[in-house]
Parts: sequence; structure tokens; C-alpha cells
Amino acid sequence: MVMPHIKDNTAIEGGSEITDENNRLDRSLVLLIAVATGLTVASIYYAQPLLEAIRGSLGMTETYAGLIVTSSQLGYALGLVLLVPLGDIYERRNLVVIMTIGMAAGLAGIGFASSAILLIILSVIVGALSVVAQILVAFSADLAGPAERGRVVGTVMSGLLLGVLLARTAAGILAQIGGWRSVFWSASVLMILIAGMMYRGLPLYASRVRFGYRALLRSIPPLFREERVLRLRAAYGAIAFAIFSVLWTPLAFLLSKPPFNYSPGIIGLFGLAGVAGASAASVAGRLADRGRDNKTTLAAIVLIIVSWLPIEFGRHTTWVLMLGIVLLDFGVQALHITNQSQIYRLCPEARSRLTASYMACFFAGGVAGSSLSSWIYAVWGWTGVCALGTIFGMLALCIWTIDKLQQEGLICYFKKSSDVQNCIPKDFMSERKLSAICVKPGTLEEQSVIR
Repeated sequence: MVMPHIKDNTAIEGGSEITDENNRLDRSLVLLIAVATGLTVASIYYAQPLLEAIRGSLGMTETYAGLIVTSSQLGYALGLVLLVPLGDIYERRNLVVIMTIGMAAGLAGIGFASSAILLIILSVIVGALSVVAQILVAFSADLAGPAERGRVVGTVMSGLLLGVLLARTAAGILAQIGGWRSVFWSASVLMILIAGMMYRGLPLYASRVRFGYRALLRSIPPLFREERVLRLRAAYGAIAFAIFSVLWTPLAFLLSKPPFNYSPGIIGLFGLAGVAGASAASVAGRLADRGRDNKTTLAAIVLIIVSWLPIEFGRHTTWVLMLGIVLLDFGVQALHITNQSQIYRLCPEARSRLTASYMACFFAGGVAGSSLSSWIYAVWGWTGVCALGTIFGMLALCIWTIDKLQQEGLICYFKKSSDVQNCIPKDFMSERKLSAICVKPGTLEEQSVIR
């Protein structure tokens, strides 16, 4: 059974429609996708507050225990490259259901793990399969109509962000009640339940693209080269997650020392400050639907830069620090949602590959930010961390300014390093020809398709 094209905004599932009386995507379906996205992505964050308990239970060193988190991140990175693109060639509902059941098995295995090596291997597998969250984000963009796509993606991303932010808190509370293994057993049960709900609630959606897996992977680099908007938004995304990591990586060191002297449990609660930022996802999505992507991007970048002032001065005062965290998280999430709203307009047949390309850059930015902030904090302390975050923000502002000048035709745009073109006027930039690479991987012929 093949779902009609996205412009029809309907899907046949047992004869039922997925839209309401106003021809908008049914809210219960959007809520299901948002909940599923949050629960699946949460699976790679449960272990973070439990490392000390796991280390003591399995007799691991602190360094070895740290590999649990690293292995989950490694698995997630592999999943972005190797699994997310599958959404462009396989039927989406069955794909996400099978991956979610695989996650349930992996989480149950972690709960029963009796050795550190087995636990780390299973963490890699769970991390890789947890990219089902990114497939669901792309799926929601396919199901939504153009007029509501930003709102729908924003709502789904709010679920994802809440899953990321609340996973640590929920894991800590549950571990206090039933031990660290109960966290993973409970998560496994949740995955089984959400898999059943998705099987019953999601429409069938078969891709129109037909080619092999290797050809699918080979098509990603040409797609990245051909789509300037994708490269631009991937740069914004990498910087946004770098800034996010610059803050959160050394924050525990700051809060565990005078004048705060907070316990690990209290430090974990600081993650709840980021919940306020989840509201930015819905706001940014609605603004994107109204064609205000450029202004939203600028506002988000400025907010990120300004947020480092209270973060710096808040090193002695909790409420000032909390204010800075909320502002920064709001700006980062608004920029992230605006990025995704932009790239999902490019090639409907390649949304999973667009997601893989964007999220790979996003993740790489986070790794860079985390690594740099740890070193900067050791050498220059919290002031150095704030300076690094501000520099990243100014870099994003420079990119925005250059892009704006290119759109206005005030500076030249080079499509290829060997091809120096005349300055492109603004009206032409809005009617850019898209490459056929979104449909035919490995082919560089252009179609006369104006989007």
C-alpha cells in the first residue's frame, strides 16, 4: 500500500484519513510522532547519571565507565550515516517499528548485562538504532502539507528535545527506586509499547525512490555539494550544537566547586532549565511557515550571543546563570528548527538523506565544541568557556551576513571553485534550479524544476 503524494496530505490506512476537517495533519498523529521521537532519543541519555552506579556494579574504572556514553554517541553517529538514509528507500512505518523493537531488545540486554564489554557493545547498537528519532522527524515533514510543515516539525522536535532533557532526570529518579538496571528494563518496555502504537497509528508511506543501498549512500556527498541551502544550514547547525556543548560540557565542573558546591543530583536538575527552550521549537516552526526564516535565524543568533553575558556573570549567582542557560537553549533550538524547516523544502524524495547530512554536521559540531570547551576550561576557566561560546556565535553571525549580502546581489556567489560567476540577483536566488541528484544518485544532470 502506497501513501499518496505529500501534497494530497492524506494517507490511506484501512480507509481512514490522517487529516482533520481543516485539512491539517491530525493532532493525535503529530502527538504520537512527537512522543515516539522523545522516547527513542532518550535511550542514549539514560546512562549518563548512572555511570557511578554501573561502574560499582560491574567493577569498572571511571575511564572505562565513561566509554558507555562515548559508545552510545559513536553508535548514534554511525546510525546517522548508515541507517537514517534508509528512510528514502524503505516503507517508513515498518522501518521505524522494526528499529524500535531492536532498541527494546538492546535496552533489555543492557539491563541484564553482566560484563562491561557486553554493555558497551549493546550501547553502540542502541545508539545506532536510536536514530529512528531522526527518521520520524523527516517522516513528519513528509506527512505535513507545505503550509504547516514548520509547525509540525517544530512540535515533533519539541518532543525530541524534552526526551533529551528529561531522560537524565527520569533515569536518576528511577534508579533511586529500583537500581540502575530497572531504568533499562523500563525503557525496553516503553519501546515495545511505542512500537505497537506506531504500528497501529502511523500511515504506510512507501518511497518513490528505487535504488540500492550503496547507491543511496553514494548519493549523499553529491547531494551535499549541489544543495547550497543544505550546506549553509548544516554550518548553522554545527555551530549551534557546538555552542550547546561548550556550555554543558564544563558546567558540572563549575557547579561542583565554590561558591555552588552542588551535589550531582542537584547539578542534574539544571537540565530542567533547558525545558523552557523546547518551546522555541514550536515558535520557530510557525515563523518558518510564514516565510520568516531569515529573520528568525538572525534573532536566534543574536539571542545566543547575548546569552553568554548572564552565563559569564552567573558564575557566582544561580538565578543569573539559569537565565543565561534558558536564553541560550531557546536560541539554539530556534536556530535548529529553522534549519530543518529550510532543508525539508529542498527534495521531498531525499528528506532522510538531507536529515543524515545535516545531523552528521550537527553532531560533528557538538563533538568539536565539547572537546574545545574541556581544554579551554582547564586553561582559562569559565571566562574562557564564555569567550569560546561568544566566538562561535559571532562566527554564525558572520555567515548570516555573508549569505544576506549574496541574496541581495552585493557580493559574488561561486557555485564551484573553478567557476567564477557574476553576482546573482535576489530574485534569481529565490528561483534556483535544483539538481536531479535528489532523485537520481550519482547523476549531476539538472532538471528544469523550480522550487
